[in-house]
Amino acid sequence: MSKSDDDSLRPATRLVQGGRRPEWTSDPRLGGGIVNPPVWRASTILYDNVADLKARGHATHDRLYYGRRGTPTVWALADALTDMEPGAEGTLLYPSGVAAISAGLLALLSPGDHLLMVDSVYEPTRAFCDGMLARLGVRTTYYDPLAGADIAALIEPATRLIFLESPGSLTFEVQDIAAITAVARERGVPTMLDNTWATPLLFPALAHGVDVAMMSLTKYVGGHSDVMMGSLTATRALWPKLRHAAYQLGQSVSPDDCAAVLRGLRTLDVRLARHGENALTVARWLADRAEVGRVLCPALPDDPGHAIWARDFAGTSGLFGFTLKGADDAARARFIDALEHFGIGYSWGGFESLVVTADPAKIRTATAWTEPDALVRLSIGLEDPADLIADLERGFAAL
Repeated sequence: MSKSDDDSLRPATRLVQGGRRPEWTSDPRLGGGIVNPPVWRASTILYDNVADLKARGHATHDRLYYGRRGTPTVWALADALTDMEPGAEGTLLYPSGVAAISAGLLALLSPGDHLLMVDSVYEPTRAFCDGMLARLGVRTTYYDPLAGADIAALIEPATRLIFLESPGSLTFEVQDIAAITAVARERGVPTMLDNTWATPLLFPALAHGVDVAMMSLTKYVGGHSDVMMGSLTATRALWPKLRHAAYQLGQSVSPDDCAAVLRGLRTLDVRLARHGENALTVARWLADRAEVGRVLCPALPDDPGHAIWARDFAGTSGLFGFTLKGADDAARARFIDALEHFGIGYSWGGFESLVVTADPAKIRTATAWTEPDALVRLSIGLEDPADLIADLERGFAAL
């Protein structure tokens, strides 16, 4: 078992000790152990004899069988992520966050099923629902992210899954996950949450009633903008479905990438705290600027989602947005192009700060995005916030 199987251990300790089983980090023949699980690369696995080959079976997950099923490096990362979600049965790894979402939806939905999808969802998730799922005969209904318990009115006899993302990664609405999962359990409908913004450090999803927690490990867990990976962590009831679907789809990840993500995971606690501190410093400064119409950051007291955020979350991450008062697309471009310390690029959660444009009105279908001003999304990194603020001053000067 993992070193961190002790339920009394706090999350920061679990991050350090998770996935470091002695059978993966020590060899009695060598007279000692090592701190990190080695990088086990393998495609073919060799067996001692035919009886050994037959004994391994086809349902293994943590025994060497074939490289696609994983090696101890892969299992170490999966173990560590499972340790972070109290109540989880296991974790599966995928080559990207989108791959994890797609595989999870395919595992839990069949032709004729109905999916409830939050309207503020990550755009590639929407594209998968409107594309492949629709072609497979799965109907998707988008719902207001602020629906809460009122989501009960949207549940149909064919509803087989409710998907949440909180806060939304473009517009940062905070969902009442407790209310939604209570309705879902009462009606026998599983729930799946994109928990990339918070990670289990800030929001342990399964402890809050969610059945499947998804993360893009590309973001905060990897933390260094150099690896792509996704994960699904599930309850005992849904774990077998997800595992079998992953095997059938041939989903697998590189042990080298797992080693990189494991390295990021060990420092997630201190990095995420710094991301949050820096983001709050910048967000508060922006809130006082005359050029800013609105700051979309649930950690700020005047944000519409602050009360639920304060109730459910242990802190904030580094991703938030703000609007430029009276600015059109050209003015927004001048603002962004003047920045020197913010890279212009997609993704977030790395050590460096990033900025992108955001235009949610183009993709909303259940709720209208009526904000008249141009929206900017910031991912606040680990730089000194004073330097980031000085950089944003340059952007405002360019307006």
